[in-house]
Amino acid sequence: MSIEIVRANYLYEKHEVEIAFLMNSYATDPMGGGKPLTNEVKNNIAKELSKLPYAFSIISYVDGIAAGLVNCFEQFSTFSCKPLINIHDIIVLKAYRGKGLSHKMLEEVENIAVSKGCCKLTLEVLEGNLIARSSYNKFGFSDYELDPKVGKALFWQKNLSNT
Repeated sequence: MSIEIVRANYLYEKHEVEIAFLMNSYATDPMGGGKPLTNEVKNNIAKELSKLPYAFSIISYVDGIAAGLVNCFEQFSTFSCKPLINIHDIIVLKAYRGKGLSHKMLEEVENIAVSKGCCKLTLEVLEGNLIARSSYNKFGFSDYELDPKVGKALFWQKNLSNT
């Protein structure tokens, strides 16, 4: 088994197609919401990401087949006054899980973060996704809290009517 980890080029047609395919595979999984992406999203996701200078993606290949994807965004830590990387999506196709792909992609993300002088990596994970939570713990991620007396940080959202 040959594994290759590549930083995506959003304007390279092969990567555009693979990003859309991997994102749609994730979206249709129960951990991704269980609904396919719209054609508009599939047709434009890589193009739109290419417009964001603070976005980057990592694709993993197993024997030349796109098997995993990590989408990241550079953010800023006001408490550290340094950049950070938020990992927005981590995707490994079912057929390729358990082969260490997520850790290999996360290693590449960490290398990029270190090269940018980032203070940390962040991500969100569903409470019920025990396999992913275990994997992220093994990689060094943990709950975020400033003071145990006030509890752990929660990730919230508010959908806007224009989306």
